Amino acid sequence: MNGTPPQGFGYRAKKTFTRLMVVALILAMGGAVLFLLSQLNARTFTLDLSNGQLVVMKGRMLPAGAVPYRPGDAALADTYAPIPVEGHDVTPLITQRFSEREELDRALFQFLEALARPRIASDEPERIERGVYYLRRAERFSGLSQEQRTTLKGLQAEVAYYQARQKLEDARKLIAEALGQLRLAAESNNRHSRNAHQMLTVVSPPTTALEDALREAVHTLSAPRSKDEPPAPAPAAPPTAPAPQPAGEEPLLPGQPLAPDAGSGEP
Repeated sequence: MNGTPPQGFGYRAKKTFTRLMVVALILAMGGAVLFLLSQLNARTFTLDLSNGQLVVMKGRMLPAGAVPYRPGDAALADTYAPIPVEGHDVTPLITQRFSEREELDRALFQFLEALARPRIASDEPERIERGVYYLRRAERFSGLSQEQRTTLKGLQAEVAYYQARQKLEDARKLIAEALGQLRLAAESNNRHSRNAHQMLTVVSPPTTALEDALREAVHTLSAPRSKDEPPAPAPAAPPTAPAPQPAGEEPLLPGQPLAPDAGSGEP
């Protein structure tokens, strides 16, 4: 009679073990793939638009998903804090994925440059100050290209005048405040009155002159020129020196005719 011979226990155990090994290998390979995908996602940065702000997102340690990027370092947390979009179209940014932080830095710099440039070109102090804020955030990025660093340096040079003017105004206010406090102390009857009076005697003349100079520099010299104000006249040309006269001859007076050459005569 033809029939399948009975299979022994060893054969069945070997077959079961082989199946288990295949399943384990498949699970291990799947786990490795999931781990690699999780690592790749954890290093990936994206940008999201939330409540009118551009938010930096960082991938979870999972094959998919991201959370707002909140570094433990306070300086980094401020650098990558949400950025107001100010009405700009950020669709190209929120559709990108950045595998390195340097790529994210370059993309964010382009956006901050677009926000800062029209503001630092304004004559309104509030808009200029806002542009300076965006530049200060942009200068913290460590992954900028050389071209972007050159652009940043040029933008910083444009606002250097405004920053210097603001510092001069702050210095003038501090000097005025210090003089006022010294006068108050000198006029009061306390243990510091004498010292305050002596200090005021020494510093009052030069600091008053410095305060006046700072006020003139900030409020007069740096004020924009009026449209009706004529341009400054061109400097006058220096007077032409008279031609040297031969020895023994006196210079001619204005309107005096030239004398005929010696030795020449009428025919």
